[in-house]
Amino acid sequence: MKLLLLRDVISTVSCLPINRFVFPLSEESPMLSRWSPVWIFLVLFSPFSHAQMKSMTLEQAKQVALENNISVVQAQNNIDAAQSSVTAAYGRYLPSLSASGGWNRYQNDRPGTDPFFFGGVEIPGASGFSVQNDFRANLSLNYTVFDGFSREANLKRASSNAVSTEHQSARARQTVVFQVEQQYLNILRTQQLVKVGEENLKRDRRQLERITESNRVGALSLADVYRQQSQVAVDELALINAQNNHAKANADLIALIGMDVSEEYDFSDPSLTALIADAQAEVVGGERPRFQGLSQKALMNRPDYMSAEETVRSSESNESGARVGFYPIITAGAGYGISGSEISAVSENKSLSWGINLSWSIFDGFSTSQAVQTAAVTRRNAEVALVQAERNINVEVKKALLDLDAARKQYEVSQKGLVSAKEDLRIQEERYNLGAGTLLDLLTASAGYVNAEANTVNTTYDYIISRRYLEYVIGEHKY
Repeated sequence: MKLLLLRDVISTVSCLPINRFVFPLSEESPMLSRWSPVWIFLVLFSPFSHAQMKSMTLEQAKQVALENNISVVQAQNNIDAAQSSVTAAYGRYLPSLSASGGWNRYQNDRPGTDPFFFGGVEIPGASGFSVQNDFRANLSLNYTVFDGFSREANLKRASSNAVSTEHQSARARQTVVFQVEQQYLNILRTQQLVKVGEENLKRDRRQLERITESNRVGALSLADVYRQQSQVAVDELALINAQNNHAKANADLIALIGMDVSEEYDFSDPSLTALIADAQAEVVGGERPRFQGLSQKALMNRPDYMSAEETVRSSESNESGARVGFYPIITAGAGYGISGSEISAVSENKSLSWGINLSWSIFDGFSTSQAVQTAAVTRRNAEVALVQAERNINVEVKKALLDLDAARKQYEVSQKGLVSAKEDLRIQEERYNLGAGTLLDLLTASAGYVNAEANTVNTTYDYIISRRYLEYVIGEHKY
C-alpha cells in the first residue's frame, strides 16, 4: 500500500480546477462544513496551486505528432530501407572484388626407414616426421556481363518500391495531421460543452435560490423547491460528464502526438476563432463542391493511389525478372594469387588467371515457367487492387460530400432551434415568475435551450471536421 503524503495531496489537488468540484449549497452538508477550510488552505497557501500548464497550438501539435507518432516514424524507416534496396540494385551493375588468404600446416608422422650400407658407408634411414607450411593470398575480380535482364528488372522493381514507400509515408503523414486536427477540434468542442454545462448549472442554481425564497414567503410550494433541487443535481452530473469527456479528449490528443500523458497541456489556439467564423459564413453562402471534379482531383493527389500505381509497375518489373531462366548468363573474371612455404618467400610463386564463362539452363524442370506464371498472377492482382483503390476513393469522396452536406444542414437547423429555444426559455421564465406558468414548463424550456446550445456547438465543429475530412479524402490535406 502506497503512503499518501500531505505534499502529494497538495500537489495533486492544486493542479485541478476548483470549478470542477461541485459542492452542495446546504450549510448542513458535511462536505462543506468539514472540508471547506482544507480547500481554502490548499487554494490560498499551496505553493503548487498556481502551476502553469504548457500551452500548445494546433500547428505545434501537428509538428510534434509528425516527429513522435509511431506510424510516421515507421513510414520513414520503411523509406530508408527501400532506398537501401535501390542502392543495392545499382551495385549489381558494378564488378565484385574479393580477397582471401590463409595458412595451412601439414605435419606427417610415420615410421622411419632403417639405415643401410652403401659402399661400406652407413646411410641413415629417412625420418618418419615431416612438416610443411603453406602460405597463400588471392585476389579475384568478377563481373556479370549479361544475366538475362535480371539487373534491369531488379532496379526498376526497387525504384518502384521506393517511390511507393514514399507515397505511403506521405499518406501516413496526412492521416496523422488529420487525426490531430480532429482531436484538437474535439477538445475545443468538449470545452464549449463544459461552458454550456457551467452556464446551465449557474442559471438553475439562481432559479433555485428564487424558488427557495418564494417558498419561504409562501408564494410557492415545497414541491417546486424539491423539483428544482433535483434539476440542479441533474445539471451537476451533466457537468461532471462534460468535464470528464473534455479530460479524456485531452488525453487522446496527447497520446496521439506522442507526448507524456501525465503532463498537463492547455490546448488553445486563437487562430481557430477565425476558422470557426469562416466555417459559419461558408455554411450560409458557400458553394457546394461537385463529385466529379473532386473525384478526379483525388485520383491525381492521393498518395496511397499513386502508391498502388507504383505497386503495379513493381509487379511488372518482377514479371520481367522472372524470365531470367530463359536467357544465358555471361560472366567475366580475373584472379591473382601468391603462395609459398615460407611467409618471407610467399611472393615468389605468383599466379594470374582471367576468362569468360557462359552458362545456360536448357531445361530446369519448368521452374522458370512457374516463376513467370506466379509473377503474372501477382501483376494481375496488383492491377485489380489499383481498380479497387479507385473505387474506394470514389466512395470516400461521395461519403465525405454527403457528410459535409448533412453537417451544413444540421448547422442551419441548430441555429434556428437555438433562436426558438432561447425565446421559449425567456417566455417561460417570465410566465413562471408572474405565476402564470408551471415549473415543469420552465424546466422543459430550460432543457430544450441547453440541448439547442449543445447542438449548435456540435454541428459547428462537425461541419469544420467534415470540411477537413473532405480535404483529407481528396489528398489536399497539408502536412
